[in-house]
Amino acid sequence: MIDLKIQEIHIYGFGQLSNIVINDLTDFQVFYGENEAGKSTIMAFIHGILFGFPTKQSSELRYVPKNGSNYGGKLRIYFEEFGIATIERIRGKASGDVTVTLEDGITGDEELLKQLLGNMDKGLFQAIFSFNLHGLQNIHQMKGDELGKFLFSTGTLGTERLAKTEAELQKELEARFKPSGKKPVVNEKLKSLHELSGELKKAAVKIQGYETLVSDKERICKEIEDVSNKLQEVKGEVEKLNEWQKIHSLVKEERWIQAEIKLLGEYPFPARGIERIEKFNQLIYPYNAQISSLLERIAQLKKEMASIQPEKQLLSDESQILAALDQIPIYEQVTLEKQQCEVKLADLEERISIINEKLHLPLREDEVLTINTNIYMKNQVEHTSRNKQKLLEVKQDLEEKFREEKNSLEELERKVSFAETHLIPAHERERLEKLISEESEKRKVEYELKAVQDKIEYFQHSREQDKETFAAIKKQKQNQSLAIGVLLLVLSLYGLYSKQWILLVIGVLGTLLIGFFLSNNNSRKIDTKINQALSQLLEDEKRFIQLLERYKNSNIPALQEKLKQDNYWKEQQQLLKIKLEQQQTQYEKVIRKFEEWEIEAAENQEMLVKLSSELHIPEYIAQSFFLEAFQLIEQYKLICREKKNLLARLENINLEQAAITERLTSYAKHYLADQGNDFSKIGYLLRNKLREEHGKVIKIQEKQGKLDEFDADLNQMKLEQAHLISEKKKLLEEANVEEEEAFYELGKEVETKLKLIERLEDIRKQVQYSFLKKDAMEKLLQIHNVEELLIIYQDEIETLSSRVMELQEMLAAANYQIQILEEGGSYSELLHHYKQQKFELEEAAKEWSVYSLAQNILSKTVEKYKNVHLPRMLAKAEEYLSFLTEEQYQRIHLQQSGTGFLIERRDHTLFEANELSQATTEQVYVSIRLALATTLYEKYRFPIIIDDSFVNFDGNRTKKVLELLAKLQNNQILFFTCHTHLLPYFHPENVMYLHKDNVEVIS
Repeated sequence: MIDLKIQEIHIYGFGQLSNIVINDLTDFQVFYGENEAGKSTIMAFIHGILFGFPTKQSSELRYVPKNGSNYGGKLRIYFEEFGIATIERIRGKASGDVTVTLEDGITGDEELLKQLLGNMDKGLFQAIFSFNLHGLQNIHQMKGDELGKFLFSTGTLGTERLAKTEAELQKELEARFKPSGKKPVVNEKLKSLHELSGELKKAAVKIQGYETLVSDKERICKEIEDVSNKLQEVKGEVEKLNEWQKIHSLVKEERWIQAEIKLLGEYPFPARGIERIEKFNQLIYPYNAQISSLLERIAQLKKEMASIQPEKQLLSDESQILAALDQIPIYEQVTLEKQQCEVKLADLEERISIINEKLHLPLREDEVLTINTNIYMKNQVEHTSRNKQKLLEVKQDLEEKFREEKNSLEELERKVSFAETHLIPAHERERLEKLISEESEKRKVEYELKAVQDKIEYFQHSREQDKETFAAIKKQKQNQSLAIGVLLLVLSLYGLYSKQWILLVIGVLGTLLIGFFLSNNNSRKIDTKINQALSQLLEDEKRFIQLLERYKNSNIPALQEKLKQDNYWKEQQQLLKIKLEQQQTQYEKVIRKFEEWEIEAAENQEMLVKLSSELHIPEYIAQSFFLEAFQLIEQYKLICREKKNLLARLENINLEQAAITERLTSYAKHYLADQGNDFSKIGYLLRNKLREEHGKVIKIQEKQGKLDEFDADLNQMKLEQAHLISEKKKLLEEANVEEEEAFYELGKEVETKLKLIERLEDIRKQVQYSFLKKDAMEKLLQIHNVEELLIIYQDEIETLSSRVMELQEMLAAANYQIQILEEGGSYSELLHHYKQQKFELEEAAKEWSVYSLAQNILSKTVEKYKNVHLPRMLAKAEEYLSFLTEEQYQRIHLQQSGTGFLIERRDHTLFEANELSQATTEQVYVSIRLALATTLYEKYRFPIIIDDSFVNFDGNRTKKVLELLAKLQNNQILFFTCHTHLLPYFHPENVMYLHKDNVEVIS
């Protein structure tokens, strides 16, 4: 699963944006800005960093900055698997140079970025996770079946590419073939081929002997080929014989030379033997004169070296003498140092005297050195002195604070007493509260009195209306009863007259019932109930009026104001008491701090006395100048130590001077005639003496070097001479001779053999350019009548050439007959045209089959998608659509045929996409896009980027779609808008404003 969230956007330069940093992006981040503020630029920047900048050949905008700033930027993204990763892309190759840096320091390029993004490409990302107005505008422009196909394509790939591809394939197929069409390419070629087939059959009938002529033509061509081959073979043999006539003399000479070389045989003679032995003789003779000259020069050099001999004792003592001479500057230096030490010692004595005057302590120098002034002691002294000073400052602060807290406490006590004087006594307050509570009872009585009066008025009005109603009803009933009574009376009389006793009984009973009904008066009962309720209400009215009379004389507002004032002073009293308690606590804190200060002061005083005793400082000095006294003792100790070191150094200087003087005086007595007491002069004379002796040594070394060279040259010459004599002897041994004369005779025979070999090589070089092979040459050596063979071959060539000409004439006649039968070539042209048309038809059919196969594969893929993946996506899309339409539309069904959708309304009515309203179609589109991102591509939890895609929705639809986006917890939402009416739907902390004037982010 690839789960990522963008945390930071840093734009170096992209379009009009330059050096922009957007931090702390939330899970639902809104970017608001006017037109041209940079919303679409930021959206394109995210695409560019993740998937590469558009190339120059691309139709997309490249957003190259016009102000010369760096092109590119970086994104800081959190990956659930890899942690924080920084992806930087700048101007470079076609899509820019990218650098990916992970949290653990690993860096990489495009390969690592593809791994992080799960090989997601730009087109798929824009189709699934990037919304803009383009998809909705496509909906507005489509009609009929196109709209359903577009929604289906959106549900598969996120864009209309599937629908476009299907339409393009169908268009290409129809452009090539239609079952009943005439204009498509395949239809036209089928018709043309059918017509040519008819014409070709007619032409074939006219040529009955055509096949026989063709067969004869083939036979003649075969015979021509055979005769031509035989002719070429004879001509080849003639060429071989002609070539042999050119080279046969060279081949015979080659055979003779090979026989001569074989007769001479093989002799062991060194290569270039004569030349080498003569050269050895030339080199050996000059060495005798050179060796004699070198011996004379060696004797002369040995004589010169004996006359020059250096003083060896002086040279052996050279290192000690030079060391002693090097001590002269040191002697002068220590003499100067001795003077400086004496001056410094006097200064230290003066400083010791000044410190003694300041301290006035009876301390000796050895006692001062024993005083402990280490870092720990110094730290204790400084700490004690600082504490003493700090305690004095704390005491002053505490005294000041004590006065302030005491004054504040007294002031609060006065304010509490003042507040208590304004309080009402408890019994008086209880009486006032009782009177005010009676006021609320008065309001209650007034409300109940009004309610009773309203009821009385209602009952009185109802009674009057009931009287009028009952009177009208009574009169109507009497009229109806009289009419019915008359009828019953007539019925009774008829029964009596006709002796139908049942009718008589019915008439009598009905008359009695009507009489009873007329005598019964229900109005009286109703009037009685109303009168009872009315009398009860009148009594209640009287009682409430009496109660109101009792409350008439109380002055409630004045009492309430008095009680309000008492409440105010009571609150003030409580508040002041709380402040008084707090102030009392502060006062006690100051007292406790005084006690703590006294304890610290006593401890510090004890430490000061202890330390002053250890440092031999009187207590009266320690109380005021403890740290200064310690510092003076520390200086005193340092000066004493420095004085001691100076005295030791002066003693060492005196010893060094004595040692240098003794050594220089000793060497001067031994090697110099004129000594003196000046060390500089002694040094100069000794150095001159050493230089003279070294000059002698150098001369002897130079002469010895020449002598060694002469000895080496002499030995080298003797060796070279011996070597040459040895090599000369080896030459004689290689030739198996002992005398030079025999060596020269053998050399002449070898030279003759070499010349023969050289001639043999020349012959072979000439023969090798011949095309005749060795076996052919061997055969030709056996032939002695070459010229006769050439005459025979020439006769055969003439015979074969005549036969070829006869056959060619026969072939021309056959071709002429065939040409006549083909009527000037009409049959062949028709045949060629027929085959050409057939080939073109096959090629067009291949193209049609490719597009048909592609359409078939696409259909099978869509069918598999519909059956396997689409149901899960549609279930989620139905959930989103039901939420967006407030359950007006609940289901999305696949078309049984084709690639469209049917939308089911709540009343189970089905609609095709083109039958829905524009806004509902857009809701279906949004539901499918979001369902696609959250189901089929749920493993890719990429940010969903939306650029003003819902501007055509009304307020309610906008609210619902934003609520739906807020529910998408697994994906970060980046929402770009320029409409202010959308901002109230978002939390203020989730909105970033893009300022148009200078394009800056104001969070």
